[in-house]
Amino acid sequence: MDATTGEQRRPSRYEFSTVSVRFDSDGQRCVGTLYRPDRPKNPPLVLMSPGFGSEAEFGLPAYAERFAERGYAVFLFDHRHFGESEGKPRNLVSPAKQIADWRAAIERVDDLDGVDSDRLILWGASFAGGHVLEVAAGEPHVAAVISQVPFVDGRSTTLAKGLGFAVKGLALGVVDKLLSVVGRSKTLPIVGTPEEFAVINEPGAKTGFFDLVPPGSEWENETPARVLLSIPGYRPGTKTEEVHCPTLVVAGEHDEIVSLSDVESAAEKLPNGTFLRLPVGHFDIYGDETFEESLAHQFAFLDRVVGDPADD
Repeated sequence: MDATTGEQRRPSRYEFSTVSVRFDSDGQRCVGTLYRPDRPKNPPLVLMSPGFGSEAEFGLPAYAERFAERGYAVFLFDHRHFGESEGKPRNLVSPAKQIADWRAAIERVDDLDGVDSDRLILWGASFAGGHVLEVAAGEPHVAAVISQVPFVDGRSTTLAKGLGFAVKGLALGVVDKLLSVVGRSKTLPIVGTPEEFAVINEPGAKTGFFDLVPPGSEWENETPARVLLSIPGYRPGTKTEEVHCPTLVVAGEHDEIVSLSDVESAAEKLPNGTFLRLPVGHFDIYGDETFEESLAHQFAFLDRVVGDPADD
C-alpha cells in the first residue's frame, strides 16, 4: 500500500520554541532538536528518533510539533552516522549503536532544565519502534512507551524475504565487513522496488519512504551492507515481557514491511500494554487521516497514564 503523506495540520510556531541540543554517544556527537511548549512550565518529555536509514526530518517534525502544541516537550535526535550527528561511514545502520544513542540521549535529557524527565515517554516508529521496546526493557524509570508499526523480529523479517535474499545479503555483508577494516565499504540501497536488491524492497515501500524525504535533502539512498549481518539477530520483540511501563503499540493491518502477527505477538507479552490495530500500511501513519487518528489515540493513552499537560 502506498503512503498518503498529504499535508498534516501544523500548529502555530507561537505554541512552542526549538533549540538544538547536542550530546555524546561513545565519544561521538549526536545532534537533536528540543521542542519546548509555551506551557506548562515543567512539561512531560517525549524522546524520539527516526526509523531505518532515516533522518530526523523525515516525517517526524509534524509529530513533534503536535506533541509540543499539546503541552509535551519533545527531543527529536539523529542517530550517529545520520543527519547532523557524527559518524562515518554515513548512513551506517547499527542496532547496537543506535540503542547506545538512545541510552545516551536519556542521560542527556535528564540534565535538561524546564522539562519533567521523570515523566519520560519513549516514542518510535518502524525500526525506532523496536528501539523503544528494547530500551524500555532496561529502563525502569520510563513513564510510557509509544511504538508505531514497530520492527520487532529481525529473524522473521529476514526469513520472509526468502533464501535468495538472505544468501546474497550475507555475502554482501561479509564483503563490507572486510572492507571496513581498511576504511572502505560496500553499500546497497536502503529502499527500492521489489525488483531491486535493497534492505527494504516491499511493494510501495520506495514511494512511501521517498515521500518523507524533504526537498533539498542531501540524504543518499545507500547504507553499508554490514547491516544485513546484524538485522537477523536484532529481535526487540523478545524483550516485551520486561517492559513494565504502560505501552501503546500501533500496528497496521496492511503493513507491507513488518509482520502484523509478529507485532501482535510481541504486544501480547507486554505486562501493561495497549494494542491498536489500524487498517493501514506501514507508511500511512504519516498520512492525513491515519496521522490524525493515531495521534488522537496516543494523546488519549498519555492523558490516562501520564496525565494531561494542560492540567499542570
